[in-house]
Amino acid sequence: MSTTLMATIPATSAATSAATLQLRVIEARCLNPLIRLIRLRADDGAALPGYSAGAHLRVQVSLPDGRSDWRHYSLINLSTQADATQAPTEYLIAVRREDEGRGGSRYMHQQVQAGQLLTIEAPKNEFPLREHAGCAVLVAGGIGITPLLSMAVQRLAQQAPVRLHYAGRSRALMAFLPELQTLLGDALRLHTDAEAGAPLDVDALLDGCGAADQLYVCGPKPMLDTVLAKTQARGWTRERVHFEVFTAPAVEVGDHAFELVLAQSGRSLTVPADRSILDVLIAAGCDPLFDCQRGECGVCAAPVLEGEIDHRDYVLTGREKNAGNVMQICISRCKGQRLVLDL
Repeated sequence: MSTTLMATIPATSAATSAATLQLRVIEARCLNPLIRLIRLRADDGAALPGYSAGAHLRVQVSLPDGRSDWRHYSLINLSTQADATQAPTEYLIAVRREDEGRGGSRYMHQQVQAGQLLTIEAPKNEFPLREHAGCAVLVAGGIGITPLLSMAVQRLAQQAPVRLHYAGRSRALMAFLPELQTLLGDALRLHTDAEAGAPLDVDALLDGCGAADQLYVCGPKPMLDTVLAKTQARGWTRERVHFEVFTAPAVEVGDHAFELVLAQSGRSLTVPADRSILDVLIAAGCDPLFDCQRGECGVCAAPVLEGEIDHRDYVLTGREKNAGNVMQICISRCKGQRLVLDL
């Protein structure tokens, strides 16, 4: 992921991209109790915008309060044909139900049915598969398998070395296992907490990597934090470790409410323990710039004038975090009782 600081972008409007497409749901079914597969196609069967492994769609969803919002879902390709994603006639995504989320995944699980039209934006790739020597070592946790499945297929199509470590709580909750076993054979390494009695052994995984191998990681924040910490401890450069977070920010132990002051207007707002600064600004009628809402992209960076920041993003460098003058408002919080932003 990029670590470029984007604090110079004015926080004036929500991030949007190219023109939207109206696509028909031609299949919607559950792969297991948590994951639902959805297949999309144009009514006239026309070719859709192409994409590469790691790309995602932005899909418009309806929330319980009646508002519309956007959610990102990685595109899944199961074909090893070299040109399979250049001009596809359909898109395939999989959605994990998040019962504690804001309602987007529940909409995709409970309301979206075959025959329905969905509004989407053309594919965008912020998690690309690089060209490099050595093996592409893919590490997936839960629904994080979706972009990495496409990466595995692309490496197979290129006849390039690939190995996929797929971790989940149990086999019953892991999607696409039969397809992966057929495609990868011995290059697929499965881990389930239920069978192993412990989380994925990241040290053992890294011990098996060669000096030219590169790592691609997608999954929940705890797994990603562990991988990043252990690769950094081994002296791996950031150029060898590529990642994407696949869960929304969660309330952490010790999170508390704090006062948020917008210096340019003098307006004061309260940020509850279970809501982000971004959420509070949007609810208050502000129009901040944002995109990923997971602390990865850097789009929502805001200048900080006062307050101790609890940085939780993956964008800012250690030096930038220590400076304490900018934060990612989608995920980071205030350690104290008062935070003043230059907004």
